[in-house]
Amino acid sequence: MRKVQATEAKTHLAHLLSAVERGETIAITRHGKLVAHLVPTEKQDRATRRVTVDRFKAWRATWKGIDMSIKDILAARHEKYRH
Repeated sequence: MRKVQATEAKTHLAHLLSAVERGETIAITRHGKLVAHLVPTEKQDRATRRVTVDRFKAWRATWKGIDMSIKDILAARHEKYRH
């Protein structure tokens, strides 16, 4: 992953976006500290979905006394719309 200072990123944004379109991820720093990442859209979408699924699994693990699989939950949800 390439690291770029914020001032350089501002000056060369078009070039950096071209690199990101080709699949590169770029870290943007300010005063040596990481402040942002430029990532290709599909990577971000995949990462966002993974985080969402992981959060749901962690939340579901806190349910007490409910012994339902995801298949059971979806079946119950779809049953509601059949009536």
